[in-house]
Amino acid sequence: MRALPDLEKALKQYWGYGSFLPLQKEAMSAVVAGQDSLVVLPTGGGKSLCFQAPAVVLPGMAVIVSPLIALMKDQVDGLLECGVSAARLDSSLTAAEQNDAMQKIRCRALKLLYVAPERLVSDSFIELLKRLKPSFIAIDEAHCISMWGHDFRPEYRQLGQLRDLFPKMAIHAYTATATEKVRADVALQLRLADPKILVGSFDRPNLVYRVERRENRLGQVSGILDRHKGESALVYCIRRVDVDELCEGLADKGYRALPYHAGMDDEARKTNQDAFIRERADIIVATVAFGMGIDKSNVRCVIHAGMPKSLEHYQQESGRAGRDGLPAECILLYSGGDYGVWRSILENTEPVARTISLEKLNHMYSYCTASACRRKEILAYFGQDPARDNCGACDVCLGDVKGMKDSLVTAQKILSCVLRQGERFGGDYTALVLTGSSDERILRNRHDQLSTYGLLRDYSKRAVRDWIEQLASQGCLDRVGEFKVLAVTEQGRRVLKGLDTPNLLEPPKKREPKKKRPAKSARAAKVSMEGVDQELFEALRALRREIADSKGIPAYVVFHDASLLDMARRKPTTEAELLEVFGLGERKVAKYGRVFLEAIREAVGKK
Repeated sequence: MRALPDLEKALKQYWGYGSFLPLQKEAMSAVVAGQDSLVVLPTGGGKSLCFQAPAVVLPGMAVIVSPLIALMKDQVDGLLECGVSAARLDSSLTAAEQNDAMQKIRCRALKLLYVAPERLVSDSFIELLKRLKPSFIAIDEAHCISMWGHDFRPEYRQLGQLRDLFPKMAIHAYTATATEKVRADVALQLRLADPKILVGSFDRPNLVYRVERRENRLGQVSGILDRHKGESALVYCIRRVDVDELCEGLADKGYRALPYHAGMDDEARKTNQDAFIRERADIIVATVAFGMGIDKSNVRCVIHAGMPKSLEHYQQESGRAGRDGLPAECILLYSGGDYGVWRSILENTEPVARTISLEKLNHMYSYCTASACRRKEILAYFGQDPARDNCGACDVCLGDVKGMKDSLVTAQKILSCVLRQGERFGGDYTALVLTGSSDERILRNRHDQLSTYGLLRDYSKRAVRDWIEQLASQGCLDRVGEFKVLAVTEQGRRVLKGLDTPNLLEPPKKREPKKKRPAKSARAAKVSMEGVDQELFEALRALRREIADSKGIPAYVVFHDASLLDMARRKPTTEAELLEVFGLGERKVAKYGRVFLEAIREAVGKK
């Protein structure tokens, strides 16, 4: 077994990191010890290094299973830039490229080989691997194995046969997002033998979370993007038509925005993705089809212009912001209609999957309508406790969203109205009764004679409608029957008796819009910007973009923003000093050190 110092040396030599991130040391130790493992680390937690660094120090070649071509290409490009011998085998390669990769495999010239699950379990490839005897097999995005995961892929289920095919070989599973139920299912399906299970914190202290009721999609998205001028941003929509409409609106306003969804042809999607990765476009407006295989580290803002269908999806998609550890903002714009859209989509799925998905959808809607700390809600969903009660980096803890002082009384008025209507009407109708509407249906049903009629006339129909949704998300109301009419639950009856108090949000007040800068946690702000020469940083970014364009690779593959910021802080003048910069290994300093040192000397000389 390789000693830990070998890993530390490889980490510094190839990736320029002087220390391990939380749980990396334990995860890598399991690999070099040949013990099966299941590792859950959040996006930005250094998950890939947990198998890449051990592959470098162990003899032979490691095989990495990955679900997307873009993900494989991104990681292989990054490894090659660091000086690690790696290749991929996928359907996008030409015959010559595939032959070249196979030649390297047979000559034992690789440390890491990336493949899709279908190829890994093919008979011919299995025979080849049996002859080569890989150092280990790593399964990335392992949540795809589980029906309970947010991105279940049937082809991943085939990987369960690896234990029979390679009984003595260690198997390692990695994912950024998995509940306890998903983790158990992954271990079961892969038949992991006494695995080392490591679960990192889902807390991302550099991210600020906000949730807003969607009123004007284009206007709200534009306002958020204006806080991030010249920075990379992702905007997610539920439907393709929303992507096209929003992207066109943003382009008309002068934003460098491009669309991405499954309705576009492959070439158009690839062109737009490359433009975003290589910083020729600032914004991608996409369905969830985009992003899983993208390792772009300097996304400063992720906007959901529609509600995701699960908290797992939201955790992964919002987690694409700030992968470099620098401050970033995550904003979710939702409406009650989003819930209905997802329900209609899920109606066409298999019964068991539909039940699972609806449970997840309800959790997601509860998150949107909750009045508790956003970070606390996310951590609780994944079975973790927050480090503190007030995170200081979400709309609730920052005071942008407040709970009502008289939540109990308001809730009792709503629940009482539902009962007095005979539990035969929906949310819109109930809101009209409570606000004292003269709608023809209400008069015809003589519901203007109810004692609850007009009890909430001081509030808008939208505010009352929101409270109804909040009560439903907290289990006080249920939707039943073909027409999804409201019914009071046992929990709701406890509220009526005053035994429990739900949390209802104070309705937003009309006010002049103000520009909000994304809040930054004290730790993230100190690490990222203290002592940085901003002018030099921008000059280094321009140089990085020029180099990346000439090589046809993403800018972040050359250097991450965190490395450029550290460079602009330290202002190194020698290669030895450059090696002390965060994220700069020997190979990259040898390749790019001279030109970056010249740029630094020139900038310093001018001041």
